[in-house]
Amino acid sequence: MNTTASAARTTVGLTFRRLFTKPGVSPYDEVEWEKRTAQLTDSKGNVIFEQKDVDVPKDWSMTATNIVASKYLHGTLGTPDRETGVRALVTRVAETIRDWGLAQGYFRAPEDGAAFHDELAHILLRQYAAFNSPVWFNVGCDRIEPNSDGQNWHWNAKTQTVEFGVTGYSKPQCSACFINSVKDSLDSILTLAKTEGMLFKWGSGTGTNLSPLRSSTEGLSGGGTASGPLSFMKGFDAFAGVIKSGGKTRRAAKMVILNVDHPDIVDFIECKSKEEAKAHALVAQGYDGSHPDSDAYSSIFFQNANNSVRVTDDFMYAVLRDSEFSTRAVRDGQPMQTFKAKDLLYKIADATWRCGDPGMQYDTTVNRWHTSKNTARINASNPCSEYMFLDDSACNLASLNLLKFAPNGTFDVEAYRHAVDILITAQEIIVDNAGYPTEMIMRNSHDYRPLGLGYANLGALLMACGLPYDSDAGRDYAACVTAIMCGEAYLQSSRIAELCEPLTPATEATRKSLAETNLGTKFSDGGTGVSPVQAERSSAAFPGAACPGWYINREPFLDVIRMHRASVNNINKNNVPTALYEASKSCWDEALSHGEKFGYRNSQVTVLAPTGTIGFFMDCDTTGVEPDLALVKYKKLVGGGMIKIVNNTVPTALFKLGYDHDQTDAIVSYIDATGTIEGAPHIKDEHLAVFDCSFKPAKGTRSIHYMGHLRMMAAAQPFISGAISKTVNLPESATVEEIMEAYLQAWKLGLKAVAVYRDGCKKSQPLSAAGTKTASSEKSSVTSVVEQDLNGPPRAVRHRLPEERMSVTHKFNVGGHEGYITVGLYPDGSPGELFIKMAKEGSTVSGLMDSFALAISIAIQHGVPLKLLCEKFAHTRFEPSGWTNNTEIGFAKSIMDYIFRWLQLRFLTGQQQLLFENLRPKQSGVSGQLPEIGDMNGSSGFRPTTNDQRPTTGHVADALSSIIDLGDAPTCHVCGSIMVRNGSCYKCMSCGSTSGCS
Repeated sequence: MNTTASAARTTVGLTFRRLFTKPGVSPYDEVEWEKRTAQLTDSKGNVIFEQKDVDVPKDWSMTATNIVASKYLHGTLGTPDRETGVRALVTRVAETIRDWGLAQGYFRAPEDGAAFHDELAHILLRQYAAFNSPVWFNVGCDRIEPNSDGQNWHWNAKTQTVEFGVTGYSKPQCSACFINSVKDSLDSILTLAKTEGMLFKWGSGTGTNLSPLRSSTEGLSGGGTASGPLSFMKGFDAFAGVIKSGGKTRRAAKMVILNVDHPDIVDFIECKSKEEAKAHALVAQGYDGSHPDSDAYSSIFFQNANNSVRVTDDFMYAVLRDSEFSTRAVRDGQPMQTFKAKDLLYKIADATWRCGDPGMQYDTTVNRWHTSKNTARINASNPCSEYMFLDDSACNLASLNLLKFAPNGTFDVEAYRHAVDILITAQEIIVDNAGYPTEMIMRNSHDYRPLGLGYANLGALLMACGLPYDSDAGRDYAACVTAIMCGEAYLQSSRIAELCEPLTPATEATRKSLAETNLGTKFSDGGTGVSPVQAERSSAAFPGAACPGWYINREPFLDVIRMHRASVNNINKNNVPTALYEASKSCWDEALSHGEKFGYRNSQVTVLAPTGTIGFFMDCDTTGVEPDLALVKYKKLVGGGMIKIVNNTVPTALFKLGYDHDQTDAIVSYIDATGTIEGAPHIKDEHLAVFDCSFKPAKGTRSIHYMGHLRMMAAAQPFISGAISKTVNLPESATVEEIMEAYLQAWKLGLKAVAVYRDGCKKSQPLSAAGTKTASSEKSSVTSVVEQDLNGPPRAVRHRLPEERMSVTHKFNVGGHEGYITVGLYPDGSPGELFIKMAKEGSTVSGLMDSFALAISIAIQHGVPLKLLCEKFAHTRFEPSGWTNNTEIGFAKSIMDYIFRWLQLRFLTGQQQLLFENLRPKQSGVSGQLPEIGDMNGSSGFRPTTNDQRPTTGHVADALSSIIDLGDAPTCHVCGSIMVRNGSCYKCMSCGSTSGCS
C-alpha cells in the first residue's frame, strides 16, 4: 500500500513509499531521452504543425510524440517560453501538483511529497497513466505565463471561501467533464448558453437535462404557450457550432437529455433524424456532405450535441408488458399524452437507426447507485455519458494503461494498486486548486469532490492474455481489474479522509444540513466517524476530513459501497488468476471497513471514459473499455512515413496459446498480407475468437457481436462510480428491432447508459475540398446553350475525336492492383475518351472496367464536364483500396477514387494547357527509408520475417480504412483525416483530436 493509516497518530498527512523510484535518483534520469522533430500534416500533405528538437523518451512512439507536442506543450512556437518536450511537460504538471499538496497539508513530511512527485513522474513518463487534457493544457502554466488574466470561480484556502476573480493559470480549469442545470426561466436559459460557451472555449464538454423546461403544449402565465426545449436547443446548438471552430483545442462537446415522460419527448426523439433526412436531401441535390461543417450538415439543426432519452424502470417494464405510458406536464405533473411504451421505444430505436441518436440513459439504475441521494437526484451526464452526478458539478479524469501492468503476461496487482493511490491523490489535490466556470460548480466540486479515474487498453490486455473479448473468462478478468481499481480508489479516498486536513463546507445546503447534525454523537454502528487525528484538528467548521457531502449522505453512501462489494461475489474465480480475484475482494473489504470509520474524501472515484487524446499519450492500442479495431495498424516512423505492422498483442497471444515461433511467424505473415487471421496456417478454430475485433476485416467475416460489447460493459459497470462511455456498433444491415433489443438488453444487464450506432446511417462521406460544390454551381456547369425541353433530359451533341489523336497513358498501383489509364485527347489537349486496363484481373473485372470507361467516354463527348464526373466519382470508397505509388494522391479509397483524382490533377489544374510539354507522367516514389527495428519507437509491432514492406506517407486512419470499414466517419477538423469511433464520439488517429471531452 502507498499510505499508512493509524488512528493513534497525532500528526496528519499521507505517507508514500517508493515502488518505482529510488531516493536521491531523479525519475527523469532513469529515462533514455532523444530529440525528435514533431510534425503533423493535413490530408493533402501540408505541414500544419512542426516543432524541432522535442525532448522525448526513446521508447515513446512517433504518434505520441507528435500529439503530445502539438496538443500539450505550452508556449508560442519559436519563442523561449515554448516548452521543449515531455520532460518539461511532466515536470510542470507533477511539480505543481506536489507543491499544491504540500501547501494544503496532504503529506506528512516533505519526504513524502518528494516520494509522491517521483512516483507520479515515473508513472507519467513510463506511460502507465495520464490525466485528462485540461490538466496538460493548464496546470503549472502560471510558471510560463504568470500574468495571465483569466477569471473563474475558485476556492480560497486562506479564507476558506468561494471567490470569483482574476487567477490566470494559478487556478486553472482542470476538469474535462461538466454537468449544468437549467431552470424554467429565460434568465436561466441564457445563463446556460453563456456557461456552455465558456466551457467550449477551454476545451471541456458539458451535459444538461432540459426536462425542467415547459413543453411546447403548456401555457405561459402571461398567455400563449411555451417555446419548449427544442426551440432553445436550436440556440444552444448554434452557439456550440460557432464556438467549436474558434476553439484552440477541440470541437464543442455537448450532451442534451430529456426525460421520457416530458410532453415534447416525441419531437426530441425525432429531431435529429428529421434533420438528417434534410441533409440526405441536400446531398442528393449535390451539396457537400463530407463532414459536419459541410454545406449540407451546417445547414441543419442539432448537429453539435449527443442526444439521450432518460428512461425509468417503470417505462421499461411497461415496454415488457406492452402497456401504456403517459407523459406529464412539467408544471403540475398532470398526465398529457398517452403512448404504448413499446411504440415509444420503437421510435427511439428507429431514430437511432436513421442517425445514431438518441442514446439511452437508465435513470432508475443511475440513482440506485448514487452515493449522495440525500442531496439531490442525478439528472444528467457529460457528453460521453461516463460522468453522472449532481447538477452543476465537474469531474477531472485520469486513465491507467492496463497493458503496462502485465509486461510478462502476469498482472502486477501491487503496482496497479500503488498507481491507483498515486493518481487518486493527485486528482484529489487538483479539486481545490482548480478554477470553475460557475459558482455552484465550484461549491459542489469542493463539497462532493467527484473524481474520474479509469483505464484504457482493456482490449489489448485481454488479447495479450489469450482471452476472447466476448467470453466469460474475458469478462471476469475485466471485472476483477475494474473492481481492484475502484475498490482501491475508495480505500485511498478513505485514507485521505482519515489523515488529511478537514474541509469547510461550501454550499448552503451542506452547511445547513451539517448544522442540524450532531457530529459529536456516535453513528449507528458504534463508531464516531472521527479519528483522534481529526478530533485534534476540529477547529474548522466541523471535525473530520471526509468530503462535506459525506456527512449528510453516510447511509446511502455506504449502501452503494456494500453493493459494489457484493458484486465481487458474482465474479467466477475459476476464470481468473487467484491473486487477481483475492485482490478484488480485499480492496472492497478494506474500502468498506475503512469508510465506515472515517468516511470518504470523494463522492465518486471512477468512470470509464473513451480516453481519446490521452490514449495516444500512453501509446494505447485500445481505448477505454473497447476491443481492438483491427489486427493490423499503421505506425509512424521517426523521420517521416509509416509502415504497416501487426499488433504486438497478436504474437503475444499466440505464444500464450501455445504456438511456437515458426507457427507464430507464419500466422503473423498471413495477417500482415490479408488483414485477417481467418484462414491463416496453423490457427485453431477455437482460438479465432481471441482475435476478434470491433470491425469486420475487409477480407474477413468475423467481428464482435453487439451483445459481446454489452456484456463486457455489464461486467465492468458494478465496479464503476459513474458509467461507461462506449458506442455499440451494429452493422449497416441491422434492423430497428435489433436496436430495440440492444436497448432492452442494456437495461436488463444493469448498464447506466448506452449509445448504439448503425454503420452507414449518415450520408456524410469524406471528400476533399476539390470535391465540394453547391447545387447552384452544379446547375451552372451543366447548363447548355442548346434549348432544353424541361419535360425531359437536355439534348446533347456528340463531339467525336479525330481519327488520329494524341493520348497520355498512366500506370497506377492501388493496394497491389496494377493498371493503366489511357486518355485520348482533343486537338486542344482536353480529354475526349478513357480506356482502363487492369493488369492481372479476370475477364469479368476487365469487362466491367471497359464498359465503365466507354460510358465515361460517351459522357465526355456529349459535353458532361470532367469536373462534374470527378466530383461524383472521386473519393468513392470500396475494395480494392490502399496506398499508391503516386505521391500526389497517396492513399486511394478505391480504383475509381484513384482514376478520377488523377484525372482531376492532370486535366483540371491547368497542366493540360502545357500539353505536350507537361503531359508526361511525373516520377513516382516514396519518401523515407525503412529504419532498422532498433530505430523504431513506441509500442512495438510484430514484423514477420517474410514481411517486405516499404514505408509510405499519409495518414494512419486513411490507411486503416483499407483494413477495416470505417463506415461514414467524419473527417478531422484539424488535419482532414478520417476519424474513428471512440466511445460516443470520434477521434483522429493522425493528430489526436477528438469530438468529445476526454
